[in-house]
Amino acid sequence: MPTDLTPRRWVEFAEIDNVRDLGGLPVSGGGTTRFGVVYRSSTPQQLSEADLAYLLGPVGLRTLVDLRTPVEVAQEGYGRLAKSAVRLVNLPVCKVASTAAPSELVPDARRFDLCELYHELLTGSAVSVVSAARLIADTTHHAVVFHCAAGKDRTGILAAILLDAVGVLAEAIVMDYALTAERIVRLRTRLDTLHSYRGLPPARTGILAVDPAPMRRFVADLHAVHGGAARWLRMNGLTDAELTALRRTMLA
Repeated sequence: MPTDLTPRRWVEFAEIDNVRDLGGLPVSGGGTTRFGVVYRSSTPQQLSEADLAYLLGPVGLRTLVDLRTPVEVAQEGYGRLAKSAVRLVNLPVCKVASTAAPSELVPDARRFDLCELYHELLTGSAVSVVSAARLIADTTHHAVVFHCAAGKDRTGILAAILLDAVGVLAEAIVMDYALTAERIVRLRTRLDTLHSYRGLPPARTGILAVDPAPMRRFVADLHAVHGGAARWLRMNGLTDAELTALRRTMLA
C-alpha cells in the first residue's frame, strides 16, 4: 500500500495534537480520497491564536463536528473556536443511554476489548454517525473537522465508516487509525490536564492503546455483519443520493 502521501496528511498545530487530512487514501479500483475536504482531530479546545488562524485560513474550516458527549462539551468547551464564525455541531458518539467520559470506560485497562467498545458506540450512535455523513456530503459545510477527545476511538469509528463507505481499502483505514500511535504520548499528557479525562490509563494501554487489530476486526465485522459501511449507512437513514454525494465529495 502506498505510504508516500502520509506526511502530507498530517496537519501540525501548536496546541492540537492529532490532526490529519482524510485525503490521499487509496480507493478500491484506483484513485484516492480528496485532500482539503474533511479532517480528523483530537480536541481543539486549547488551540492558540495561530492555530485558529491556520484553521480558518489554509484549512478553510467552516464546520466543526464534535463527537464528545454533552457533558464533555459543557465541561471543556471550544476555547477560541467558540467566538469564531465556525459552525459547531455536537453529534455525540456514545454507548446506548451512556454519557460516560473516556476515563469511565476503562474499569480494567488490562482486559479491555476496543473492538467490542467500537461496536457498542456505533450501535448507540447511529443517528450521530449518519448525521455526520450527511453533513460531510454537503459541500456547503466544507471544510469539515470532526473530533472527540484523543481523536482515536469515536473519531476512528466515524473515519472508518466514512472511508469504507466511499471505497477506501480496508488496510488503509486500519493504517490511518494506527497513525495516532505517533501522537499518543503527547495526547495523554494533554488529556491529563483536562477535567473530563483525568484518570485515564498510561499511554498505549486500555482505552489509550493504538493497536491496529481492533480496527481491523471492526472493519471486517462491518462487512460480515452489515455488508459494509455504505449498506449500514443506508439501513440507518442515509439516502442513495446522499451516499452518492458523499462519494463525489470525498473522492479525488
